[in-house]
Amino acid sequence: MSIDLEKIDLIRNRTGVSYREAKKALDETGGDVIEALIKLEETDRSFIGTMEQQEFTEKVQGRAQDIMEQIKSVLQRGQDTRIKVKQGERTVFEMPATMGALGVLAALASSELAILGALGTATAMAKNYSLEIEHRPKKEVDQPKQADPNDAFLYKNPPMQ
Repeated sequence: MSIDLEKIDLIRNRTGVSYREAKKALDETGGDVIEALIKLEETDRSFIGTMEQQEFTEKVQGRAQDIMEQIKSVLQRGQDTRIKVKQGERTVFEMPATMGALGVLAALASSELAILGALGTATAMAKNYSLEIEHRPKKEVDQPKQADPNDAFLYKNPPMQ
């Protein structure tokens, strides 16, 4: 069976494939130009679909990695920020801000924990406790020192009468 150059040129002009690919498609379809064109289109679509899927997967993996880095950054900043409950100058309780955030989420999820939190807050207000939020940069976390009043947020309850 003879496949002439005109058929190969016709397929190349319509699909943009090489001479070798056009000749192979014609050989596989017994010289039928239309079947060769259909075969090349199907091959091209499956290749494009595979490439699109691969690009999509790479984009999703890249975004997931960016999100994980942002979460790590937020958690690290939360570890650098401390929540302190004080009575006068005495620190009664201290924890990282991330733990405080988890406590708030737990209170939102459970009405019993929310009631317990409200009772604890009322008791703390009655006993003149204060809440202090302090941000310590990483180098200060490694080497603790006396808190600088400029770096802290301090809330003190007014005395009850």
